[in-house]
Amino acid sequence: MNILKRLLFLLMLTMVLSQTSGQEIIELYDNEKEDLEVVENQSLDIESSDGLIRKVIYPSIEMYLPEGNNTLWPAIIICPGGGYSVIVYQGEGITTAKKLAANGVVAFVLKYRLPDPSSDDSTIIPLQDAQKAMKIVRENASKWNIDPEKIGIMGFSAGGHLASTLATHYDPVIDNVEQTNLRPDFQILVYPVISMSDSLTHMGSRTQLLGENPGFDKIIQYSSELQVTKDTPQAYITHAADDVVVDVDNSISYFEQLRYHQVPVEMHIYPKGNHGFVFQHDSWIDPLFQWMKDSEIL
Repeated sequence: MNILKRLLFLLMLTMVLSQTSGQEIIELYDNEKEDLEVVENQSLDIESSDGLIRKVIYPSIEMYLPEGNNTLWPAIIICPGGGYSVIVYQGEGITTAKKLAANGVVAFVLKYRLPDPSSDDSTIIPLQDAQKAMKIVRENASKWNIDPEKIGIMGFSAGGHLASTLATHYDPVIDNVEQTNLRPDFQILVYPVISMSDSLTHMGSRTQLLGENPGFDKIIQYSSELQVTKDTPQAYITHAADDVVVDVDNSISYFEQLRYHQVPVEMHIYPKGNHGFVFQHDSWIDPLFQWMKDSEIL
């Protein structure tokens, strides 16, 4: 009887873990590791017990699938934040992915390489990883039962900057001989860093991405509000007015440029919540799902 109880317990534990862990982790450059700039004598990513990733050697996407397979699902690639110095992988990545999957969205948590502020060459690597993730998801849409016309990008804080950068810089900066469409079909930005300008930016994120003294051209290039065109994908933006880390004017300026260029956009600004309000309450995501329904994404 004790053996039977133990077997039943192990079976139940396996079922629980299968529902709460990513079904698959896909390395972005599985056959191209020799092309990555790998730190000598370092083969593993550095991840702490607090759910933060502090160094990424091999970028990847962790996939969460909804239950059932009788319909084509939308998909979202999630870029957790962390000021381009860490990745809030658990709190903004996995937690959000599970909520999306529970509501009929295939979710991918992007573990992207972090730039080295002492190297100008590293500025582009987060965008390369975001483009590569989009390429992989699009090319495997039929395999994963994804609607190929409903693949979006989502980002929190500095991850919101990465998401908006992909939404405004989808011309390939990676090898793309297949000419796969790298443009997201929609973008979801949560208390995002948008601008690299002195008056708006989160200075820590800018320094990590662009270095201590970036040139004017680079500031313009990576200020997403200045890169919007009529072809920028539709957007959902949410922020808190009392955010003392990333000024809400980042979201407002992006909203204004999207509206000016006649790009469909919806924005929700909470009067209170500060930065990281997703950790304080779960209800922030309800208007997002309503927007996805209204936009016929869900």
